[in-house]
Amino acid sequence: MLPYLFRQRRLLAVGPELDRLHRITRFVYLAMTSPAAFVAIGSGTALIFFQGTFREWFTLKMVLVGLMVMLHVVAGLVAMRVFAADGRFGARSYVALTVSYLVLIVAILWVVLAKPAIDAAQIAPGLFEPGALKPLVRQIFGATSTPTP
Repeated sequence: MLPYLFRQRRLLAVGPELDRLHRITRFVYLAMTSPAAFVAIGSGTALIFFQGTFREWFTLKMVLVGLMVMLHVVAGLVAMRVFAADGRFGARSYVALTVSYLVLIVAILWVVLAKPAIDAAQIAPGLFEPGALKPLVRQIFGATSTPTP
């Protein structure tokens, strides 16, 4: 809904109608989507601790929710610029933001409903092995010399 509201800006000049659209958009952003995002993140985090959900699909879901949070921040920044006196929200921006929202929503729903079997060992072998971080750090930062007393 936010991209649609942003797009309506093109029809209005500075004045009472633009102020009304701005108030509606702020209400949708602050009173509807922000609390929904907070509930989604809070409930997902709570599930980790209460149900012991340590599956790869759940991690993927949380990554997608994190991307949705970033998109929500982008929408907030867009809202600040769109309602400036010289603000605009072009057709390409409208399509990009709308498609981004739809792709993330569909992806999250699919992951939650399908609970795909993902083998973390194929994606990142050795990621969960004890002591696996030390060789990775050495590889990234190079061999370190041992301190002399």
